[in-house]
Amino acid sequence: MLYLIGLGLNAKGISQHGLEIVKRCKKVYLEGYTVDFPYSNQELQDVIGKKFAIAGREKIESFEIVDEAKKLDVALLVYGSPLTATTHISLVYEAKKSRVKCRVIYSASVLDAVAETGLQIYKFGKITSLPEFEADSFIDVVRENQSINAHSLILVDIGLELENALEKIERAANKKGIKLNRIILCQGLGTKHKKIIYDRIENLKELRAKMPFCIIIPSKLHFVEKEILEGFGSKVISGSEKTYLKNRNSLNKNAGH
Repeated sequence: MLYLIGLGLNAKGISQHGLEIVKRCKKVYLEGYTVDFPYSNQELQDVIGKKFAIAGREKIESFEIVDEAKKLDVALLVYGSPLTATTHISLVYEAKKSRVKCRVIYSASVLDAVAETGLQIYKFGKITSLPEFEADSFIDVVRENQSINAHSLILVDIGLELENALEKIERAANKKGIKLNRIILCQGLGTKHKKIIYDRIENLKELRAKMPFCIIIPSKLHFVEKEILEGFGSKVISGSEKTYLKNRNSLNKNAGH
């Protein structure tokens, strides 16, 4: 039998049900190519109490795991919720075709956690990804969302640093004639290191964000959304990022704000 088990957003995010299943599986894999984890493999191993192997893209997309599940219980651990990535729903479909029993154990994902920004979930439009390679099709999704006053959640490819990600968004928006005001940076949602920052792109470039992070381009804001978003800034920044606050305040003062 094949089990797809969500790990949630932090090292202890796996459900009790998921833990029970992991302990009885003969083989356990960790899907390791769609996200940079905000914790170490050792931390996860300590939580689940069992060793696991890393499954790369080739292992998953070849459906080798489905073949193994014909003979024994196999668990695939996935950051967040198991079916967010299209590759994983393909596993479920392949298991069905191969007459292999498959169960999905859900957990929290970034799609749940972005509600902490104060933006109303039902006002989000299509989700898009910001690739590491050169492409600007993602900005077409943003434009489509804005045409219906919907917010845009942009998931950032593994390995793409914040400054590069923001520059790609800026270039694509300029090319397509899309005006960007303040945007939202979400970092480490669901962990103790989470940060939500609402500011202009040029100011966010000064930050050093650790993966995983995502970016939201808000559309027309409800007054409650606006009030909550305005609260994100100084109170979510601490430690080494005090310099960012100082610089931003200086910029605002010089701009006459």
